[in-house]
Amino acid sequence: MGGRRFEGPSDLHLHSLRSDGTEPPEGVVQSAHRHGLRTIALTDHDTTAGWAEAAQATSSLGMTLIPGMELSAKHEWRSVHVLAYLFDPDDAALRAEMDRIRDDRVGRAERIVRNISRDYDLTWDDVVAQTSHGATVGRPHIADALVARGLVRDRSEAFDSILHPREGYYEPHYAPGPETAVRLVVAAGGVPIIAHPTPAGRGRMLPVSVIERLIALGLAGFEIDHRENTADGKRLLRDIAARHDLIVTGSSDYHGLGKPNLPGENTTSDEMVARIIERGSGTSPVRA
Repeated sequence: MGGRRFEGPSDLHLHSLRSDGTEPPEGVVQSAHRHGLRTIALTDHDTTAGWAEAAQATSSLGMTLIPGMELSAKHEWRSVHVLAYLFDPDDAALRAEMDRIRDDRVGRAERIVRNISRDYDLTWDDVVAQTSHGATVGRPHIADALVARGLVRDRSEAFDSILHPREGYYEPHYAPGPETAVRLVVAAGGVPIIAHPTPAGRGRMLPVSVIERLIALGLAGFEIDHRENTADGKRLLRDIAARHDLIVTGSSDYHGLGKPNLPGENTTSDEMVARIIERGSGTSPVRA
């Protein structure tokens, strides 16, 4: 399987409105196809709700789908996102953790809206109106509600103003530690890759000692080619990846109109896609 060609670029990090993207899974697949992609992964936050629709859409367009998810985690004050590929969606332990994360996201979003409503004309119904059935509710939906209310122009302005922690409306949410996240994904037959692991900002990258522990637990690699990663951080992580023979990916982190990121702006090599497929045992790629 390692020599299989995928006949076009591969983007392994895209979001639909099942979490915080703005397009349905079918629309995400169509956008990816228009940008010349032939292998993609749908990686909505803490949910697999879009897998079936994405699989049908990729099959109809002659594409390959790598079923995935972006699992929320936290180390101290750092938000850590673990891209999980080809895991068993029915694994009981992982499913329970996903449910716990999503349930707390809803409670957290409600708390943030209550805080904002003290100073702005915003209600929980406004936020619900911006979500689709089964979506993982989060701050992007609050941002969309603020836009719909005319309080900000777009999501970027929302996050730079009302939703910025300095404004005082922020509330924390539950997320497991990265060690727990990696263990759960591996136990479910999945392939864990740290998403955008070296963003700008002092100390936002995980300490190397933590990264080494995660590798020992089964961390498969890093999403290095991503617009948020710093040049110095990418060099460091490439060295670590080479030393441990880890998987290195590149992805867009596409969110539709929710972010400026475009499908295929960073891509993953055929070799690395094949390594993910060889390593994953919880589910299979969906091929046309």
